Amino acid sequence: MSSTTQEPSPETGDAPGLPARRLAAVVIDEVLRARVALDETLERLLPASGLDAADAALARAIAITAFRRLGTIRQALDERLDRGSPRHSGLFEPILTAAAAQILFLDVPDHAAVDLAIRQLHEDPRSARYTALGNALLRRLARERETVLREAQADPFRDVPEWLADSWSSAYGDEAARAIALSHREEPPLDISVQSDAAGWAEKLDGILLPTGSVRLRGRQSITALPGFSEGQWWVQDAAAALPVRLISPAPGERIADLCAAPGGKTAQLAAAGAQVTALDRSAPRLKRLKANLDRLGLEARIVTADAATWTDEPFDAVLLDAPCSATGTIRRHPDVAWTKTEEDRDRLGALQARLLDAAAALVAPGGRLVYCTCSLEPQEGESQVEAFLERHPQFRRSPVSAHEIGDLAAGIDAHGDLRTLPHQLPGETPRLSGWAGFYASRLIRL
Repeated sequence: MSSTTQEPSPETGDAPGLPARRLAAVVIDEVLRARVALDETLERLLPASGLDAADAALARAIAITAFRRLGTIRQALDERLDRGSPRHSGLFEPILTAAAAQILFLDVPDHAAVDLAIRQLHEDPRSARYTALGNALLRRLARERETVLREAQADPFRDVPEWLADSWSSAYGDEAARAIALSHREEPPLDISVQSDAAGWAEKLDGILLPTGSVRLRGRQSITALPGFSEGQWWVQDAAAALPVRLISPAPGERIADLCAAPGGKTAQLAAAGAQVTALDRSAPRLKRLKANLDRLGLEARIVTADAATWTDEPFDAVLLDAPCSATGTIRRHPDVAWTKTEEDRDRLGALQARLLDAAAALVAPGGRLVYCTCSLEPQEGESQVEAFLERHPQFRRSPVSAHEIGDLAAGIDAHGDLRTLPHQLPGETPRLSGWAGFYASRLIRL
């Protein structure tokens, strides 16, 4: 491993790649301290960073990788710190976490990862005194990389907080829980929903037509540069996230409410089917993005900024409630979720989900459908919510999902006839092209 020092960039005075590493360390620190979403933090910090597209992509890759393998990284660093991480050390931990992500999991020369981390430690007044410690630690980590990776591979739950590992084992069994944990280590696939001719778009985009009708892209190209994007022929949407609308089975002209609608993938599905859609969300900025997406797609919906827990209207033929949740089913795409959400968050959100379900029920016309869904793997936010709802609302009953509604993927249906997808399901050509988000959905009929 070389310790060659990189020459400063003539434009900025920085070594090449240093600004990207600075941003990655700051993002890691802010996400963990404030427990704010990684995407939200990047969206806030990137504009002021001055990074070009390549450096912005590098900063994002480092941060995402750090959270995807945070358990492995933390254990590897802790085991090599005789006295533990120094206290009151500023950005010491996030800088080393970002560097470890590069050394262990990214295609970055060891000397670049180490040298640029040391520069960052020098820059931070509270970390500067620990520069020698950081240098020795990262160099040792690079020497012992294969040992770290071998030990991590033998422990599927190393990158999962204990409460989540226990929850998944209790809900789905140890074998499935291990498979879920391992699937979260893989880069997620990118799926799209198309307005029409899914097979044709799969061929045009070098994609895979999934049994559910979604198209999975093999490549990693810029989405906005792909054929059909600017023409509004398709939109990005995880294959599992597209299933709840299939349970609605929207018909042309039906009045359908999409509650908690942003970012709008399900709204687009409903509108593309010809339904008269009311898209409601309490966040005006998120609805602005929803409207922009609908405009690109040439689709229309009535857009309402309101709290779904208190909003009222005339009864609808169908109501879709994609309730706020812990989002643990999206950890593969948003690995920070595993480290920013807690059991307390899950339980607090459970009370909100119950209120939203009660409000949604009041909007369903007699004989109408209510589909409740969450992108959570936690039964407290899915199965348990529906059981409690049915006790409170005897005028509703389940309408079980049939396998042919979801591409004959019977593994995605639980014993009650509800949709329950798990991240390790849906095998594909490669690990990256396999799996989908963890989703729960129940279809309920008002008698």
